[in-house]
Amino acid sequence: MFDYDWFHGAAFSRLQDEARLRCACKRFPDVTPENADDNPKFHTFLESLELRRLVYLRDGFSYEVKIIAEMESKSHLTFECEPVDDHYKVGAFVVSVPFDDIVRVEVFAVHPDEKPEDMPLITGFRNQPERPKP
Repeated sequence: MFDYDWFHGAAFSRLQDEARLRCACKRFPDVTPENADDNPKFHTFLESLELRRLVYLRDGFSYEVKIIAEMESKSHLTFECEPVDDHYKVGAFVVSVPFDDIVRVEVFAVHPDEKPEDMPLITGFRNQPERPKP
């Protein structure tokens, strides 16, 4: 179950660090966490990785977290969303979600030069989640 401490404590940071480390280890299969300090190319690659943080809700909507907002209320996760639609990119889209509605959190680590063209679909900006086409 997700709660305030999961996103503001060490758990969310560990998830992001794990995604970065696994991405770097995939790129450098001969490097292990134990001998990573001896490989400057590994560290350069690791530090240049970008993250996408996706939050999936019970109702089928999903959002990409740009940055977690520090709010007084601890009953909801409040964050600035990374808009998909160009119309929303001119401002700031802030979302507040009850923790009970969060069903999954994903972190995708990727190097800027290796980004796939087909990125995960974020459905938080539609009236309803899009149904798969037959």
